[in-house]
Amino acid sequence: MERKLNVVLMNCDDLGYGDLGCYGSRLNHTPAIDYLAEHGMRFTDFYAASPVCSPSRGGMLTGCYPPRIGFGSFDGEWVLFPGQGVGLHPAETTIADVLRGAGYRTKIVGKWHCGDQEEFLPLNHGFDEYYGLPYSNDMGRQVTREDNPPLPLLDGNEVIEEQPDQRSLTERYVEQAVKFIRTNRENPFFLYFAHMHVHLPLYTSEEFVKRSENGDYGACVACIDWAARCVLEELRRNHLEENTLFIFTSDNGGRGDHRGSNQPLRGSKGTTWEGGQRVPCIFYWPGHIPGHSVCSGLASNMDFLPTLMHLCGAKTPLANQIDGVDLSEVLLEGKSSPRKEFFYYIRENLEAVRAGNWKLHVAKDGKPVRLLYDLEHDVSESGNLYEEYPEIAAELSRKIEECRKDLGDAVTQTAGENVRPIGRVENPHPLTEYREDHPYIVMMYDREEIG
Repeated sequence: MERKLNVVLMNCDDLGYGDLGCYGSRLNHTPAIDYLAEHGMRFTDFYAASPVCSPSRGGMLTGCYPPRIGFGSFDGEWVLFPGQGVGLHPAETTIADVLRGAGYRTKIVGKWHCGDQEEFLPLNHGFDEYYGLPYSNDMGRQVTREDNPPLPLLDGNEVIEEQPDQRSLTERYVEQAVKFIRTNRENPFFLYFAHMHVHLPLYTSEEFVKRSENGDYGACVACIDWAARCVLEELRRNHLEENTLFIFTSDNGGRGDHRGSNQPLRGSKGTTWEGGQRVPCIFYWPGHIPGHSVCSGLASNMDFLPTLMHLCGAKTPLANQIDGVDLSEVLLEGKSSPRKEFFYYIRENLEAVRAGNWKLHVAKDGKPVRLLYDLEHDVSESGNLYEEYPEIAAELSRKIEECRKDLGDAVTQTAGENVRPIGRVENPHPLTEYREDHPYIVMMYDREEIG
C-alpha cells in the first residue's frame, strides 16, 4: 500500500518579504531555506490572510478570510491577549482536523495565538500534541509589561514552565519536532512548526548572535534557518524526504525596523500595503515539485487547507464555507493559479482588493480613499493610476461590493451575510498568575521591544 504524504508546515512570525537570501537579502544568511527554494517552488505573490498574527493564523488553519470566522477583531483588540474569553470556534474545521480525520498524527510546536482558554487550544482543534507558547513571546512579564501574567510554556493543555528562557526555546522546539518525526516515521503525520522568530523581543542563542552580520534580527533569522535544516536532516535520516511536503512561510509582513526588511514592498506589518501581507512562501517536495520553479500567480495561506486535502487524500466534505483554493496543479503541473483575486482586511475594515496585477485601495484608517496601482510595474505602490484607468477601478469596485455583502465591512457599516461567530467562553482566566515567591528562570525579560 502506498504511503500517504507527510506534511511539515513551518510558519514564521513577522518575517519580512526581503528577509531571506532567496528573496533578495544580502544581510541574513539562510542556506537551508534557500535550498528549499532552489529545489522547490518559490512564490512571489503570496499573501497572508491578515497583516497581524491571530487573524492570519486563524485564516490559514481554516482556509477562510478572518472576518468569515469572527476573527476580524477580538472584542476591540487587534490580536488575542492572555485570558481573553474569545478564540477559534470549536465548530471551525482546521487543517489538523481534516488530516487527523484522514488517519494522520498531528502536532503543533510553537506559537498558537488562536485563543488560550482550553476550548480554543490546539488539542481541541485537531492536534494530537502541542508544545509551545499560546500567544506572542512579548505577552509575558517584561520591563514594558509588568502587569502581564508570566509567559506560559504548554505541553498539551498543561503549563509546564513560566517565563521560559527564550534564548533556548527554538532549540527545545526542534527537539520536539525531531522526536515527533522519529515517533511517526511509519505513520502519516502533519507537523505545524510555528516559530516565535522574528517577533519582538529578539532573543536567541549567543552562538547565532556571534555569527550574525545583521545584529539580533539576523541572528533570529539564522535560528529559523537552522531549525529548517534540522527538520530537513531528520526527514532524510528517516528516509522521509521524498514523501514529505515541506511548506515554509510567514504569518504577515515584517515590521520593517530592527533591521528587518520588506523590500521592495511598501508598508509593514499591520497595514494593507503589500509589505503588510505579501510574504515569502516555498513548497518543497523532491521528485514531485520541480526544482527552480517560481510561481508569480496569486496565492494565499488560506489555500493550504484545500491543497493539503487534495494532496493527502482527505475526502471528508467540509461543513463550512471556505475561501481557499486548491494549488495542487500549480505545484505539480506548473499550471496557473486558480486564485483570481485577493481581498485585504485589517480588522473588520475591507481596505483593498487585488485582481491580476491591479490593486485598488478603497479605505485607510477607516476613511475612504481611491488608490489604484499596477503591481507588475509598480510593486512599491508609488504611482496612483485611479484617474487614468476608470474602467479597471470600476471593475475592482464591483468586486469590493460583492465582498462587502459576503464578509462585511466596518468602514461602510456593512454586515456580512456569510460570517460565522467567534468562539466564546464564560469566566475566562489567564493560564498563569505572577507570584513573588516563585523561582522564575527569567524573572522579567529585559528588552523593551514589543509588537
